[in-house]
Amino acid sequence: MAATIRILGIDPGLQFTGYGLIEKSGVALAYVASGRVRSVDTEPLPARLSTILAGLAEVIAKYAPVEVAVEEVFVNVNPRTTLLLGQARGACISAAVLANLPVAEYTAMQVKQAVVGNGHAKKEQVQEMVKRLLKLPGAPSADAADALACAICHAHGGLGLGAIPTRGRRVKRGRLS
Repeated sequence: MAATIRILGIDPGLQFTGYGLIEKSGVALAYVASGRVRSVDTEPLPARLSTILAGLAEVIAKYAPVEVAVEEVFVNVNPRTTLLLGQARGACISAAVLANLPVAEYTAMQVKQAVVGNGHAKKEQVQEMVKRLLKLPGAPSADAADALACAICHAHGGLGLGAIPTRGRRVKRGRLS
């Protein structure tokens, strides 16, 4: 019997930080929990980062994951927004590091490729595939779905659907050659 691994996926955000926990046993994936940590817009930045850190520390203490997967920050048009999102991401990583958990990082494109099979998938497609892969009764919120998708990406080794072996054949324009 394969060992069960509990993975925490995190979708960093300054206002809403999504989290999702799954268990991997062999190739089977099972939903554990998901949600989001919300910081208050009117608070100063250090207080908002503290809220994210404390909220994720609480999630880690409650669900005891053994690995953490965090989505990397993409560069926005507005450098200030990118910087603020990077600080939120730092609070997320700090929560994992303070709990002595290993942290893996994935780009949004890697996560979408692993879950949907298309690195440019829309949020609704990610939500639907997360719902199907984890056999959920309904689609999770966008923040939770992104976090669960990050955990799924990690569970699949971060390789996505592109890791499916083709037995030495090349795939060219949708055909085996």
